[in-house]
Amino acid sequence: MVEMNINRRQFLKLTGATAATLAIVELGFNEKEVYASSKELKIAKSTVTPTICCYCGVGCGILVHTKNNQVVYTEGDPDHPVNEGKLCSKGTTIRQLYTTEKRVLKPRYRAPGSSEWVEKDWEWMYERIAKRVKETRDASFIEKEGGIVVNKTERIASLGGAALDNEETYLLSKMMRGLGIVYLEHQARI
Repeated sequence: MVEMNINRRQFLKLTGATAATLAIVELGFNEKEVYASSKELKIAKSTVTPTICCYCGVGCGILVHTKNNQVVYTEGDPDHPVNEGKLCSKGTTIRQLYTTEKRVLKPRYRAPGSSEWVEKDWEWMYERIAKRVKETRDASFIEKEGGIVVNKTERIASLGGAALDNEETYLLSKMMRGLGIVYLEHQARI
């Protein structure tokens, strides 16, 4: 015969847990139905938008549920071939990218030598970036190298990300190659 050394607290925990388990089983409690209905309450009448996770190069599918232009819930896309509805810890918390107070909503510019960031409008930023790209390309463009036509610049690089779809990646690479940029990289390889 095996002797059990159990104190009063352990006895109460054990009998309480046993009673709760038996009550749930005997009352016909179906945890799968409760779980399904709890998700339904959160996302009822929400708009579902499929997207791609931006954290790493894997490209997992995410479903974003919104109500009144507010993100209320995110989950893995069960129809996505990469992750089949599963998400890592970073992908699970992707909603915080949109809901955080620290989210930058307007472009910011820091002048050379300055320690302060200044908000600028999009048009100013587009013009500034285009001007700097043109200046750098014109100053570093190599037409021939060793008698061979190369038409390239080695002072600009492009880094793509997992959030880009096939069409965006194609257009980005075409634009970069049109500028003569040879350093094309993608986040998935790094």
